[in-house]
Amino acid sequence: MTELIRSNDIVLIGFVRSLLEGAQIPLMVADEHMSLMEGSIGAFPRRLLVPDDHANQARRILTDAGLAAELRDSARG
Repeated sequence: MTELIRSNDIVLIGFVRSLLEGAQIPLMVADEHMSLMEGSIGAFPRRLLVPDDHANQARRILTDAGLAAELRDSARG
C-alpha cells in the first residue's frame, strides 16, 4: 500500500476519497476511528492509502484536482 495523504482535515480526506472512489481506485483510510480513542481532539492524522499498482493513477487524479501540495512524497513512504 502507498500512503498518498496524511491529514487531520476530514473534509480533505472525504474529498479525496470521493475522487478516488469515483475513478474506481481501491483505497483505505487508516486511523479513521482513532477519534474514539483520543476523545475527538484531532491529534492523530488519518492516512489515505491505495494499492501500489494504483498509486501513480491516484497521484495524477489528485494533482489534476489541485491537491498536489497535499500528497506525501513517494520517497518518504
